[in-house]
Amino acid sequence: MAAGAPNPQETAQPAEAPVPVPEPSEKALRYYRSGVVLWWVRLGWGFALPALFLFTGWSARLRDFSRRVGHNWFFTIVCFVILFELAVFVLDLPLSFYQSYLRPHAYGLSNQTLGKWLGDALKGLMVGAVAGAAFLWVPYLLLRKSPRRWWLYTGLLTLPFGFFVMLVAPVWIDPLFNEFGPMKDRQLERRILALAEQAGIAGSRVYEVNKSVDTETVNAYVTGFGTTKRIVLWDTLLRKLDEDEVLFVMGHEMGHYVLGHVTRSVLVLSAMALLGLYGAYRLSGWFLRRFQERFRFTELADIASLPLLMLLVQLVSVVLTPAALAYSRYQEREADRFGLEITQNGRACATAFVKLQRENLSHPRPGPLYKLWRASHPTLAERIEFCNRYRPWAEGRPLKYASRLRLREGVSAGDRGSQR
Repeated sequence: MAAGAPNPQETAQPAEAPVPVPEPSEKALRYYRSGVVLWWVRLGWGFALPALFLFTGWSARLRDFSRRVGHNWFFTIVCFVILFELAVFVLDLPLSFYQSYLRPHAYGLSNQTLGKWLGDALKGLMVGAVAGAAFLWVPYLLLRKSPRRWWLYTGLLTLPFGFFVMLVAPVWIDPLFNEFGPMKDRQLERRILALAEQAGIAGSRVYEVNKSVDTETVNAYVTGFGTTKRIVLWDTLLRKLDEDEVLFVMGHEMGHYVLGHVTRSVLVLSAMALLGLYGAYRLSGWFLRRFQERFRFTELADIASLPLLMLLVQLVSVVLTPAALAYSRYQEREADRFGLEITQNGRACATAFVKLQRENLSHPRPGPLYKLWRASHPTLAERIEFCNRYRPWAEGRPLKYASRLRLREGVSAGDRGSQR
């Protein structure tokens, strides 16, 4: 049976029958356990890599070389950033190769060629180096001009920077890595656009991305800001989910727009950046006093301090991450609720998450530490169970987001799907 084909046992059930949460396969359990180990390795490496540059004096030597090449303050920073990005890329390459190429292939989740993987990695290096060279001089200028308030001004600047990145990423960055285009299934596209009109976001852009060249997993997401906002569907998702399930996914993604999650996410991330930079500022004094001879710099305004700032921000982010993830899970739950209310098809919602679990080798009930520090979404078990029980339209109760929906009386997207 094809992955996207309906399961005869599922279709035989009445529409109101709850969809059970499937137990993870042995393969999925192995993938989950190895992923936990890899997360710890990646976390430790995130601290070890900048520490390596600091305690070996590499960062100071890189600064000295950049001064000789760059001649002035601005080009010294540009040269340092480019060389530092290149060095980090080379040192991180073995772990990155295992994490994003060897491991997905070992579990049958990727069909990406080695050439495509390497090309994407080099493009990522290019984007990081260009962005760093273009913008990193700003916080170092603030460090020179205001050693005690640089963290505040830099944190405040992350807000417009975040909106700028969201604006340009869909049109300048994302197409570097994958091919985006209009949906091939015009009938399904019409149903999605009709759903968007009900959500009050008529004229929305829906793109299909050719992700099957990279992966067998399924996904969809919202991206962009202002004139570049769009909903993106992976072609793998369109192949493996049926139309009603795709409509729920679309309702979920539209919910992020209607409920203002995109803007709020940028605000939350900016607040996190502000707290992270303040924490780095408070901690940096002790490190500079204790290790200045090893580091070979005495102030944060020295570009050689970049690995130290990375290390300290990473340390603070470990503390702040659970709060940020909890807020993200709240947003995802409300987007699920919006998707349910606009489609009024709880069964399609639940079966979509069942397929998501199967295709992505996900664990429906990960451990509490995983949820606390890694889960940006509710667990799949929680989402399936929510789809099963949340049915206010069938119970005579008001919809939470009724004021935001333009549903025709007595006809929902889910009804139309069942009438095909």
